[in-house]
Amino acid sequence: MTNTTYKKRSQFRTIAMRFSKNKLAMAGMVILILLLLVILSLDFFMNYEKDAVAQNMANRLLVPFISMEHPLGTDQYGRDMLARVLYGARFSLVSSICVILISTVISVGVAAVGSYYGGMVDNVLMRITDVFYALPFYLMAICVVAALGGGIVNLCIACVFGATPGGIRVARSYMLPLRNQEYVEAAVACGTSNSRILMRHIIPNAIGPIIVQATLDLSATLLAISGLSYIGLGVSSPTPEWGLLLSEGTSYMLAYPHLVLVPGIVIVIVAMAVNLVGDGLRDALDPKLKN
Repeated sequence: MTNTTYKKRSQFRTIAMRFSKNKLAMAGMVILILLLLVILSLDFFMNYEKDAVAQNMANRLLVPFISMEHPLGTDQYGRDMLARVLYGARFSLVSSICVILISTVISVGVAAVGSYYGGMVDNVLMRITDVFYALPFYLMAICVVAALGGGIVNLCIACVFGATPGGIRVARSYMLPLRNQEYVEAAVACGTSNSRILMRHIIPNAIGPIIVQATLDLSATLLAISGLSYIGLGVSSPTPEWGLLLSEGTSYMLAYPHLVLVPGIVIVIVAMAVNLVGDGLRDALDPKLKN
């Protein structure tokens, strides 16, 4: 009689299989991966100075699908819309990802310290968080941009200030129950250092829902950066940023709607793709929520 051994499936592989069964989430993932690949390889088939910035008044306001050289048309200055949208992804999408990464790191650190130590430490950290959280996201971002000035870096700093307080509260809600778990009490009884308990027990057991929340917040941050640029608080022309493209095309939208439709549709597709990936991760990490 032969003994049959079964290899235990890893947790990562289990989550990946659950995620792969969600067709909408996979579609969103494919869209984001393709967009990132295009962003990384953009300089190989386009020239930033020539296609996205340089003006060519002889080709101004070309409608889409008329010229093979400009498949999505041109703007009021003769700049190629396809090039400006793709280069704009570097500013809009990459800056949104940077904002979420920085905000998540700060949120996890503050929430971990406050939820683990509790008492006065937690009260002080949460009251400071409440001060920032009392201001609406856009009002906080507008105040920071007004103080620091325009530009993509200052815009990202403003969004970090606006997104971090909510992230701290969400992360703390997941970490606070872990403080009284048996494995944490056992680690304390064994004399494990506080930093090791935080890094090996508290944060890893709460990182799944936090990653899901960060993914869902990515689309909101993308819309916020585009919205702030639309009202003139982000990057300045001729930098191709999705919100700025919408703002510049508003004056011509009745006669040449492609100036608004092209960046608007791209923003909607990317935001929807991010939300689909976030929903897929949530269902994969906790299938009980889907049931």
